[in-house]
Amino acid sequence: MGEELSGPEVVALVRRVFRPRPGEGALAILVDLPDARVPDDAPWAARRAIAEAWTKALTAHRADLGLDTHLVVYPNVHTNNGDLPERAWLHGGGPLPSVASMDPAASITFADLYATHPILIALTKFSATAPLKLAAQRHPIRAATMPGFRADMIPALRLDYTEVNRRVGLLKDLLDRAEGADFRFGTPDGPCDLHVDLRHRAGHASGGLLTESGMAGNLPSGEAYIVPYEGELPGDPSRTEGILPVQFDDEVVRYRIEGNQALEVLSGGPRSREEAALLVKEPAYGNLAELGLGVLAAFGIKPIGEILLDEKLGLHLAFGRSDHFGGQVGPKNFSSPEAVIHIDRVYVPETQPDVKVLAVDLAMADGEIQPLFRQGDYAVAF
Repeated sequence: MGEELSGPEVVALVRRVFRPRPGEGALAILVDLPDARVPDDAPWAARRAIAEAWTKALTAHRADLGLDTHLVVYPNVHTNNGDLPERAWLHGGGPLPSVASMDPAASITFADLYATHPILIALTKFSATAPLKLAAQRHPIRAATMPGFRADMIPALRLDYTEVNRRVGLLKDLLDRAEGADFRFGTPDGPCDLHVDLRHRAGHASGGLLTESGMAGNLPSGEAYIVPYEGELPGDPSRTEGILPVQFDDEVVRYRIEGNQALEVLSGGPRSREEAALLVKEPAYGNLAELGLGVLAAFGIKPIGEILLDEKLGLHLAFGRSDHFGGQVGPKNFSSPEAVIHIDRVYVPETQPDVKVLAVDLAMADGEIQPLFRQGDYAVAF
């Protein structure tokens, strides 16, 4: 399974991230299970093995933590950030089933799970961040979501999250005071400029500490983020417009964005044609859903090809669902529950070597221009 956390390290992680309080009785570790539509794969199986190992470690150290730990399984929802099913199953021990039990008598509703398990860790294939963020607004829970987690991410769990949280807080403050962000990207076909409207929005901090009820976020963590203004106020359309480049393998796709929506693809090539067809088929996919600012690259963390970690390294922009961050686009805007998506595009050299972040400036409410990035690196003092 590669690098592992020891039992005491798992206990220390739960204490550091959640700070369990007297009277809290149980913690749930969630896993989603394969099915005929989405068959198992090696990283998924390894992730479930990590979930089992952590459950056993926390159970063995129950006296140290003061919490019962339950492994909870549910059928996968076939897409990142799709709504969770109504019911899940508490795993009673032994080998994990290949599919979730369909016996309602042996199941628990997610509402009951939230009522009895104030702390949740979701070690899943498909991201449960959106539904758990929304659930945390209605139930007294706090949740760490770890979609795509792998053993090679464990070093990022050992960071000084007090310092990570401090840096994230500084970036959140900048986003709170900004009314817009101006990007200049360098590509093989020339520069691309994009303005992102940040009016009517507040930033969010995800610094790896989930200590209060109502909080849900990724782990490993280390980002500030904000939903661009989507134009929902009468008479006040979104001012987000320009060209956004995204590299897929050797091809740079260039999206034309207007009113915070990717309306067409200007580039040519196989992936450009695929993306253009997707915008026609699923317009909500083209919603510019997030501007994120990760900080973990400064701590020596490198990308590994999994969004959960890679987006925490530096600049990222996302398409799709935004309601879990305070935006307007949610499952109702997609053609089916399986089509719901929130997908991040990460702008660090290892993930998009042909797209350079030449400059990013924040236009502040007082008229000040705050340099944010220059030549791919932060231009703010931490």
